[in-house]
Amino acid sequence: MPVRIRLRRVGAKKQPSYRLVVADSRAPRNGAFIETIGYYNPLTDPPTIKVDEERIRLWLQRGAQPTEAVTKLLQKRGLSEQGLSDKTEEAELGTEHSSETID
Repeated sequence: MPVRIRLRRVGAKKQPSYRLVVADSRAPRNGAFIETIGYYNPLTDPPTIKVDEERIRLWLQRGAQPTEAVTKLLQKRGLSEQGLSDKTEEAELGTEHSSETID
């Protein structure tokens, strides 16, 4: 089952708000989904983006593919798909890079 991390539109007419959801790629935009992992409100100034980083890492490890819109939102939030998976690999290996230098 191909799984995507994508936006699901909620909110009233001309008042869009979105939820970041994990869903089967074959399901309709506002159809069935597996889990809600955040939300995005473009109407606030600045736009509100809230995501559960731990759950995103988990789903990316399981092979979920973010849509282009979700990838852009994560980058605006300071998270990138590459950055999330790098942090996860470091945590699994138990090694973290430090900025300190040894003389």
